Amino acid sequence: MSYQSFIWFKMLSSPPFETSLASNHHIELPSGSVALFIEKNMKRVKVTATFQSKTIEFHAALIKHHSGMYRMSFSAAKQKELGVFANDYFTVQLFEDTSKYGVEMSEELNAVLLSDYDAFQIFEALTPGRQRSIIYAIARYKTSQTRIDKALIFTENLKRGITDPKMWFKKF
Repeated sequence: MSYQSFIWFKMLSSPPFETSLASNHHIELPSGSVALFIEKNMKRVKVTATFQSKTIEFHAALIKHHSGMYRMSFSAAKQKELGVFANDYFTVQLFEDTSKYGVEMSEELNAVLLSDYDAFQIFEALTPGRQRSIIYAIARYKTSQTRIDKALIFTENLKRGITDPKMWFKKF
């Protein structure tokens, strides 16, 4: 197959823009920067934030505020990781989120789900928001072994029909 036969597409991205914290846990997004994403009905994006010499990447949702402006959550943990405070200005760039779940799944959860077809089928039937919650819950554990253990407990509880998120990681 020749090089010309491949079709390359350009990933949607915003130009980099400068912003600051709009509240304790949000940043406001310029309407021009989110317009293309909203027009294409893309409410989840991948974000690169840069301050001084630090850069972080994360997934986020574009949230429409009652004022008509769009904003995005920017947690205290992300603020600390980037090293920004209330009056600091930093650079943000938005990119099309091409991930399947709107967030990167840990290798451990992915491996456990791939090894258990029934649990995978149930997981795939969950709402996208519920799937992301589970992915985030597993990813918060620091060690690989703990992520594996929690993923195994989760899949067993999922197959038992446990729907309460508070009970997903409890051993029975």
